[in-house]
Formats: sequence, C-alpha cells, structure tokens
Amino acid sequence: MTQMVLTRDVVERRINEALVEFGVEAGASRLDATWDEIDVDSLDLAELAQIIEDEYGVELRHAEMQEMKTVGHVVDVIAARAA
Repeated sequence: MTQMVLTRDVVERRINEALVEFGVEAGASRLDATWDEIDVDSLDLAELAQIIEDEYGVELRHAEMQEMKTVGHVVDVIAARAA
C-alpha cells in the first residue's frame, strides 16, 4: 500500500473539495479568496477544522481558523504542520 505524499497542492485540492461541499461555487475558492468573499461562515470553518484534523492530524482551534483570513493561509498552515 502506497502512502500519498502530502504536498501543498494535495492540501489545496482537498480544502477546495470541502468548500464545494459547503456550497462554495467551484473555482471561487482561490488561494487569495477571503472567507467573506466566498460566503464561508464560522460553522463552515468549524467543519473545515474537523476535516483537517481527521484527514491530516492537524488540530486547528476555532480562534485560529478565524485568524486565517484566506484559503491560502489555511493551506500553508496545514502543509507546514503536517510535514
């Protein structure tokens, strides 16, 4: 069984998939997109934090998630902590 290498691109793709599941239009969740721009609320951020913890073992508290203002910021933090 081969293990997937966790790259920034893999993390970005998974975050975008999760955001689409939350109702964000596909392609709208650019790396520089803010939560307000893509209509992601605090409940969505909490769910996203749970997905991140379940899939990557990276725990992000709610306050941390709210401090991260863009999709790219979250991707960078996950990639750095999961490495």
